[in-house]
Parts: sequence; structure tokens; C-alpha cells
Amino acid sequence: MFNNTFGNLLRLTTFGESHGPGVGGVIDGYPAGIDIDPGFVQAELNRRRPGQSHLTTARREPDTVEFLSGIFEGRSTGCPIGFLVRNANQHSADYDNLRHVFRPSHADYTYTAKYGLRDHRGGGRSSARETIARCVGGALAKLALRRAGISVAAYTSQVGTIRLERPYTDYDLSLVEENPVRCPDPEKAHEMEELIARVKAEGDTVGGVVTCVVTGCPPGLGQPVFGKLHAALGAAMLGINAAKGFEYGEGFGGMELTGSRQNDPFCMHDGRVATRTNHSGGIQGGISNGQDIYFRVAFKPVATVLTEQATVDDDGRETRVAARGRHDPCVLPRAVPIVEAMAALTLLDYYLLDKATHL
Repeated sequence: MFNNTFGNLLRLTTFGESHGPGVGGVIDGYPAGIDIDPGFVQAELNRRRPGQSHLTTARREPDTVEFLSGIFEGRSTGCPIGFLVRNANQHSADYDNLRHVFRPSHADYTYTAKYGLRDHRGGGRSSARETIARCVGGALAKLALRRAGISVAAYTSQVGTIRLERPYTDYDLSLVEENPVRCPDPEKAHEMEELIARVKAEGDTVGGVVTCVVTGCPPGLGQPVFGKLHAALGAAMLGINAAKGFEYGEGFGGMELTGSRQNDPFCMHDGRVATRTNHSGGIQGGISNGQDIYFRVAFKPVATVLTEQATVDDDGRETRVAARGRHDPCVLPRAVPIVEAMAALTLLDYYLLDKATHL
């Protein structure tokens, strides 16, 4: 297995499986001299942690990060930052009935087809537990981006058919952490919460959309051909478990507009070039233009359902399977910090690449 490393100048390599001893990573290329706040990193990891509300899996994990290298007296040294988060609450027996069957819409069959074997306990390497390492890396990236005045914030904008109808500028994103759904609209959040609870009671799952907003990004990040910033963000988002779609700016909705309405007229604002509108989502020609970057990531309903489904076993015999154990009825609340983390890692990587082009 390869391709366990993300990034160009800033590189995150992750390791570990859902039911192994732990999950961790190594970050290479991280700038020296950045103040590292362990409490902030742990708080970001806690936002992804299972068991945080009645809407998530009941699996209880402390998910405490241990830094092994690359930090001295509270600051990054420029050396590789190694870290580990130990697994503590596996119920591997919950997966015994899945040893020889392929769960519908999971990676069970494709892993077996590719490698000839698989870890049936929670999906092994394909488990979303691997995203722990991304959240740690993303938290460190946020600390570095903070120096450059760049911030990243995401929120749940849709669950099932319940969606926020207004643009992100109409919402107070400081309210995102005020409810378990991580939605900045309290009324919509309540509706989403009720829907997730109802679907969970039925042994089923539901999907939705996470919206992410990047503020303070300077113009010039990204390359004009194969290193387009929106392409890098899209690849980062679609590499998250259960992600099925990505759009930035007006996205598919912009196809209903004419060119004259879709274009963003330039103007001067506080002595700098700006745009009167932001249909482009802060990126033009693959390069950031200094406006807010905003995009949306669609997540499918979690594939693990507690109702019986048709499948086949590893001998090719048709059978039926029902999952056991503790699973998320909706990935959206815990996906919010993962979307932020991957956005932060991408932006810091491209920020460093931009600096390298000016040496």
C-alpha cells in the first residue's frame, strides 16, 4: 500500500488502523518557530472524537495526542513532527460476522480485489478513524496559518433534505459549536438533529453537505495549470471518507447564470484590487484572488446500517448481512473538523509553495 502521504512542501504521512494499537502521523516541512499550543490541538481533535453527542457513534475514545518529535520548548523546530493517538475502546468482536462478507458500499470488496486480503475489524485502514491524523495535522496547520492571518471555518449546511438557504455571509459562524449538528442556524440545527435521531432509531443513516469558508487568504496561491488551488482543495476533500462531491464558488448553481451575471467585476477597496461579487469563490484561473474562498463537500449516508441487506461472501455466495455495534447515523457533525483540517493543510502547503516561488 502506498499513497499514505499528503502534500507537496508540507507533507503529512499517516499510519494505523481502526482496531490496531493506534493511529498517528509524521508531518514534514512544517515551518520552524511556530508556537505550538497542545490544548488547541487537543481541542480540535476532540471535535472529531466519537461519543461526543447522542447523534454520533457510542464508541468512547479519549483520543489523546502524544507528540513524539519536532517540538521543543513549545515551538516547532523544523524537524519532522511525529505524533500518536492510541486506540482504547475497540469492540472487535462486533465485526466477527463480517469476516467473510462484503458490506454494501464499503471498501471490503475493493480492498480484497486489490490486495487479496483485508482487515474486517472496522474496515482497517479504510476506517474513518484514520482521519484522526488529519485533524492533528490540520490543527498544526491552523496555528501556522494564524500567523499569516488566514482562518478556516466549516459548518453543516444540509442534512438530508433540510438545508440552509442563505449564503454563508448571512450566518454567525461563531454559533457552529453551539449545537451537536454544528449548524450556525439554531432552528435548522434543531430540525437536522431531529432527523438524525429519527433515522438512527430506524437503524438507518443520512447524508448531507458541509460548507467551508476561508478568510484572509492572500492573492497568488495556486498554480495556473496542474496545481490549481481549487483542484488541490477538491482532491483533499474527496479523499475524506464518505465524501461524494465538491464544488466551489457558485458551483453547479452558477451554470444557471449568464456570463454577465456570473462574472465578478473588479474594483478598488482600501487601496487594493477586489471584486464587487464573489461568484468565483475566491479562486480565478486556479489562483486565489484575495477574496473569501468558499466551497461545499457532499457526504453520502454512512454505508454501515443496522438493517439487513443483500450481499455476497468471499466465496461468491449470495447472502444477507446486518451490521452490529456502534456506528454514526450521520457523518456530518464529525466531518466538519475534518473538512477544516484538510483545507488548512492544503492552504499551508500552497502558502509555502508560493513563498518558494519568490526566492
